[in-house]
Amino acid sequence: MYAGRVLRAGIVACFTAGALGCASQGVPPLDLNTLPALQVAQAEPLRAVDAGARPGAGDLLATTPAMRDFVARYAPAGSSPRHRLLSLHDAVRGAGGLSISYQPAADGSAARVFTQGDANCLSFAHLFVALAREAGLEAHYQWLDVRPQWTRVGERLTMRVHVNVMVRMPQGEQFMVDIDPLQPRDVAGSRLLADREAAALHDNNLAMAALAEGDLVAAWTHAVNALQLSADLPLLWVNLGAIYRQTGQLDAVEWALLQALQRDSSERSAMNNLALLYDQAGRITERDDVLERIQRYRERNPYYHAWRGDLAGERGDWEGALAHYREALRLQPQDSALLAATGIIHFKLQLYAAAERLLQQAIDGASLLGERREYAAQLERVRQAGPRQAGPRQAGPRQADGEAPGSTRI
Repeated sequence: MYAGRVLRAGIVACFTAGALGCASQGVPPLDLNTLPALQVAQAEPLRAVDAGARPGAGDLLATTPAMRDFVARYAPAGSSPRHRLLSLHDAVRGAGGLSISYQPAADGSAARVFTQGDANCLSFAHLFVALAREAGLEAHYQWLDVRPQWTRVGERLTMRVHVNVMVRMPQGEQFMVDIDPLQPRDVAGSRLLADREAAALHDNNLAMAALAEGDLVAAWTHAVNALQLSADLPLLWVNLGAIYRQTGQLDAVEWALLQALQRDSSERSAMNNLALLYDQAGRITERDDVLERIQRYRERNPYYHAWRGDLAGERGDWEGALAHYREALRLQPQDSALLAATGIIHFKLQLYAAAERLLQQAIDGASLLGERREYAAQLERVRQAGPRQAGPRQAGPRQADGEAPGSTRI
């Protein structure tokens, strides 16, 4: 999970994309000559080497005189690092300062966000990283891997990823600055991003926006630029495959998806898209091989078992829900969100001592103050709604006042 405290800043802004796994070791550096040329109708093939000059990450973080004056006013050099951070955050978010608002399509540099006043999660991160560093703070981009979701129809997988900012204090204390923090149970992992990776994600966003508008040339240019910045990000290859699909270059689609899997063998979006590609091409044996691989991944994924437990809970089958959550905890025994949800299931089954014990473990293992408060509130509600000193034991699953039926939260 992720560590530190959260500074809230508005409304959630997420990408929808493939998940990011650990970059594979030994992957050769990107050779633009290996990318299949884009075959655009009634035009010469577009080669990657001709797509555009290699971009720089620094432009996204460049500060203007107005931005430097803003930092000098709200985060003066003579104040403590903690005071500079908190004051800067209040000035960026507060109505008396920049009052940044969320717009999902508001990509752009730190300077653009500062001037225009709107941002998505990535462009907000550009702004705050730039301002915090100008204030002498150690600020980094942070990638949050969002807990995967499976749909009921065909158990298809939906992945989201989210970017925010991690600021470290000299004494080791960490703060996360976010345009809107995710719920703790929705975060499956995190890691710091290099500036070049954040710049690659910026180009990736522009590529997908251009693709949605049907501008294949712009989409291709931004996708190639993103790969030049960070070819080890699997989602960039998955999205390159989406561009090839639009031109009907199915061999190139397969090649791009295999490149993603070379960098992360468990890349879920790549596997799902590859299985679909093989199915449409009638390559049944290869499709079945990929589907078996997907199923093996599911069985190793604690959040797949938690999802199945949630479905069981929605049906009122709390015994079944408990079995699925126990398997999730076997795979990820220190996950505070899984511990808390399993505690609630024990409460539903009137196993009060176990419910309190699991919720206390969730509190003890939570790394964020907000998480600990949430789980402590749940523990208090369990204690209040649990068995009284006198009175008969209730038959059937227990439900606390105001609790949604079938929910692993109360």
